[in-house]
Amino acid sequence: MAVTSMANSSLRDFQKYNSMATFFAAGPFPCEYLVVAGGGSGGVNAGGGGGAGGYRTNAGTSGGGGSAEAGLSLAPGVYAVTVGAGGASVSSGSGTQGNSSVFHSFTSVGGGRGAGTGVTGGDGGSGGGGGGNGSGGAGTANQGFAGGDSDSINGGAGGGGAGAVGADNSGTIAGNGGAGVSSSITGSAVSRAGGGGARGQTGEGTASDGGGAGGFTGTAGTVNTGGGGGGSSNGQASGAGGSGIVIFALPVQAVATFSGGVTQTNAVVGANRVYTVTAAGPSDTVTIG
Repeated sequence: MAVTSMANSSLRDFQKYNSMATFFAAGPFPCEYLVVAGGGSGGVNAGGGGGAGGYRTNAGTSGGGGSAEAGLSLAPGVYAVTVGAGGASVSSGSGTQGNSSVFHSFTSVGGGRGAGTGVTGGDGGSGGGGGGNGSGGAGTANQGFAGGDSDSINGGAGGGGAGAVGADNSGTIAGNGGAGVSSSITGSAVSRAGGGGARGQTGEGTASDGGGAGGFTGTAGTVNTGGGGGGSSNGQASGAGGSGIVIFALPVQAVATFSGGVTQTNAVVGANRVYTVTAAGPSDTVTIG
């Protein structure tokens, strides 16, 4: 009799567990996300640094001094996912704006272009730095900061970062790129979306958090950080902007499948599976169920 009682009890527990598992797997699922756009490229001839890609998250501090965005729950369904490319390098004039990244209904704006001499930096997620004697571009609220201003034809200003304004030049010494923002959504702290450094006659602008330094030839922003590219000298290649990234975390019960153009990795972190998307085109999607 005791054995039968235990068997019945075990059967009831098994049925209860399966019922609960089905309930939790049905969604909607709580979701944390980080969306970083591609950075802008640097300008040429006392070129300003490229602005970092826009930075939006509900898992920490957003760019531009913004707080975390509102919580998100995802019902089973199909959602957009795009990773923005960085702005292309140039050898004359102003740089190229970065491309936007998208997850669900959230868009991060591409970083502003770094400017050529006498030109204003481009507006973007973070603003591009002004070229020699040019003003910095504006950042986007809750995504990034403005680029720096230049008051001399002998030095450009730094591109804005997600965490700080790009630095102004100081005469012939170029401005540094603005700092990025750190996130631990993957389980480890990583800083992204730094602005690009500018080109100067006697001193080059430095960069951090994925941004590229200024120089005779500009340094590219780091891939999948949204960093701005560095400014360059007259006739030399500026630094390209770094591509963006989309990271999101779902409970391990959820299942995510991706369209064919997506490149991603995933890992279990605590009770969540974290998906890191490093490439995805404008028509790509993720299906959550």
